[in-house]
Amino acid sequence: MLGATVWRRIVGVDRAVVIDGVEFDDEADALVVSVRHHRRRRLRCGRCGRRSPGYDQGEGRRRWRALDVGGLRCWVESDAPRVDCVVHGPTVCEFVWARHGAGHTRAFDDQVAWLAVHTSKTAVCELMRVAWRTVGSIVDRVVTEARAHEDPFDGLARIGIDEISRKRGYKYLTVVVAHDSGRLVWAAEGATKATLEQFFDLLGPDRAAQITHVTADAADWIAAVVADRCPNATQCADPFHMVAWATEALDEVRRGLWREAKKTGATPMITRIKGCRYALLKNPPRLNDRQRASLAKVKRLNGALWRAYLLKEQFRAVFQLRGTAAIAALDAWLARACRSRIPQMVELSRRVRRHRTTIDATLVHGLSNALVESTNTKLRLITRMGYGFRSVDNLIALCLLDRGGYCPPLPAR
Repeated sequence: MLGATVWRRIVGVDRAVVIDGVEFDDEADALVVSVRHHRRRRLRCGRCGRRSPGYDQGEGRRRWRALDVGGLRCWVESDAPRVDCVVHGPTVCEFVWARHGAGHTRAFDDQVAWLAVHTSKTAVCELMRVAWRTVGSIVDRVVTEARAHEDPFDGLARIGIDEISRKRGYKYLTVVVAHDSGRLVWAAEGATKATLEQFFDLLGPDRAAQITHVTADAADWIAAVVADRCPNATQCADPFHMVAWATEALDEVRRGLWREAKKTGATPMITRIKGCRYALLKNPPRLNDRQRASLAKVKRLNGALWRAYLLKEQFRAVFQLRGTAAIAALDAWLARACRSRIPQMVELSRRVRRHRTTIDATLVHGLSNALVESTNTKLRLITRMGYGFRSVDNLIALCLLDRGGYCPPLPAR
């Protein structure tokens, strides 16, 4: 028979655990390793780890699923008495080989969590022989313990806030990303003021006062909460969303000319506009030869659409500058847009003026929501994996496990 030290390594427990025996359970078709705590680790609260007096024997002996041994399932078996904790009352005692309330060992949980980040849903379930909903519970347990042992909001100074769709029917997650570490620090269901208030309630007024910069997509509900809860923060608008406003305004100009031409039956105008949409919307360096020819036709035949296109490109060029040069370029653009006599561009200039403070902050500090959008791209893949979870908390835990830096190493690595 293998020695106790080898079985400790196989099961994934430390020297505070005594191996009483190993047997094969024919009914369960699995190995069963009987263990008990060393005297110095007995009778501790399973929630806080305090040494506590015994209460009763609980429900008798209990089993935890351990990592497979070869092709066989393996279980850890031990007595499960309860203790009378001064804080938590009658509670199942602490088991150093498993998290409180879990039906699996720590090593098993950690391996499932690692696989959930690095492999597909099918691979995790087939390899570990568990259901996907069980994976969700394990991930939530691992992340909850990791966040309990550290302050996820410690040292936050520059953050990005955004929302991401998780399902059809206007179901969203609000996410907060730290610019300095690149980590996802918080996520919650919903995309409202009340949702974001939950983050600042957890953050507290003292740490909220230490936030220096907040980037967002100019959503009013984000701006209102940040202004109220972060008195010292500078709000920065996201350049990508600002340029998207100009792109939408340009496309509205094109659609307006198309509708007018169709209404009046002006065939020459339809010929001038037809097929130019992507040439107008794409950035000039990415145009192919056909699109460049289409753009040249617009320049030659349609003055209003061409002027709107130039205004869009000039607005995009503003965000490629920094500091006073960028602010001066934005002032010049606003003057041109107001005098353009193109209703969509005039309205765009008014919209930019309403957000002028946050846009100027972006031009001065050079911050954007690009890091948050990059995180959102990865979270969209994670949400597709999380469709089988019954609880949205498990989905959020999977997001934090992957993008929050809480993924544990593989056992014994």
